[in-house]
Amino acid sequence: MSHRLRAADNLVVPSNFIRAARESGYVSLSTALAELVDNSLQAGASDVAISINRPIKGVWPQIQVEDNGEGMDRAKLASCLRFGGSSRFDERTSFGRFGMGLPAASVSQARKVEVVAWQAGQPAQSVRLDVDEIAAGMPVDLAPRPAGSAPTSSGCRVVWYLCDRVEYRRLAWLERALHRDLGRIYRRFLSGDLRLTINDMPVQPVDPTLLTTDVEGRTAQPAFDTLRYEVATASGDTAFVTVRFTILPVHSWHHLDNVTKRQVGIVGHGGVTILRAGREIAIGWHLMGSKRKENYDDWWRCEIEFDPVLDEHFGITINKQGIRPSAALRDAIEPELESIARMLNARVRQAFEEVKFKAAAAASCRIATAADADLPALKGRGRARGPLNYSIGSAPLPVETMFRSRLKHRTLDVTLNIDHPAFAALYHPLITMEDTAATKLRTAIELFLLSFARTTLLMGRETDEMLRIWSATYGRMVQRS
Repeated sequence: MSHRLRAADNLVVPSNFIRAARESGYVSLSTALAELVDNSLQAGASDVAISINRPIKGVWPQIQVEDNGEGMDRAKLASCLRFGGSSRFDERTSFGRFGMGLPAASVSQARKVEVVAWQAGQPAQSVRLDVDEIAAGMPVDLAPRPAGSAPTSSGCRVVWYLCDRVEYRRLAWLERALHRDLGRIYRRFLSGDLRLTINDMPVQPVDPTLLTTDVEGRTAQPAFDTLRYEVATASGDTAFVTVRFTILPVHSWHHLDNVTKRQVGIVGHGGVTILRAGREIAIGWHLMGSKRKENYDDWWRCEIEFDPVLDEHFGITINKQGIRPSAALRDAIEPELESIARMLNARVRQAFEEVKFKAAAAASCRIATAADADLPALKGRGRARGPLNYSIGSAPLPVETMFRSRLKHRTLDVTLNIDHPAFAALYHPLITMEDTAATKLRTAIELFLLSFARTTLLMGRETDEMLRIWSATYGRMVQRS
């Protein structure tokens, strides 16, 4: 008797394999359902409807995904629930690759799965797979059977029965999680022609970069121009990895309460999102080198996109839930991405320092505004228009300038130069001190600067050179002190 393994009979023990397949590593119902949505999109569907029955106490829910794609003929239907049975095995032009998605995702969530497919002019046919029957040693029969009349010209329906792995017991919570996750995963397609619904409610695109999220009239903005890295493929050709960075408006959103920040996606959702063929496959902290994620890093985002021909470099897993970057990919893009991440972190820190600075200077500005009505009117700006408003901020300026003042819309804005020696020697220590004496001294210095700036407006342009010389002289004295 030959001891050689026959692939069909001896390579896999079905009763044990099906139990192991249930532990295929899908981290949530959303990621498992995404495998079915992937199949629908590959079949050319423009309408994908997810239906979840309202579970009765003590009974596991039933989930159905139906699309208007091209459907399947009898041969494809007979193979669709076989692990690795895809007709597009190792294809590099779209979502699928290994032919594991439909059966692996299905058994990871449900104890029984049925697939019904139909095409133009043909009746609907179905195949079924029952985990409990296979685990009990019963033979597997994947021969298609008649399933009644076709509801549309072509399409497919996948039904999961006895969904014992669903992590939510309340339907409203489950729907909310699916809207959030699938809206993010398929945001590119939902912004285009795809209509995806959950219990008849359309899924809206969720953009973690917040470029399209308007809060109080502001959105995130691109931090830089789009970056493109050319990387060699497994076949010897080259393809591009596209990287986009966005930065959130700290000055406009810092005051939002924590609940709003979480609902909008400002906090708790930062990091890097990875798109493969326009579909998100990972979100987290990827390709940032040795830089660790900090709270400040919630205020900028990175989106990395690549084509399936670069799968080997990104180390795509079978269930498309993460990446394992190759050494070559890390060498090609990680050093620059880490450098940018550190720079954006510093930019966000500076923005929060400016916010803190302005908040602390608010008292001085209120005093100056109240006193302005008793001060000489500015030339060409009649008193009938009311007193000036005052604002103090900080920013990097030419090193020889101690501060800069600008009058716009009746507001006199004074910007202190954080790179001037006087800022570090005189002003910055007072910011970090919270005792009463330091607060009074800081207010006195701020009023001195505001009054100086207002006086220069009265005197006109001839004071510009005087201010430049004074700033340089004081800076040299401070450096020598």
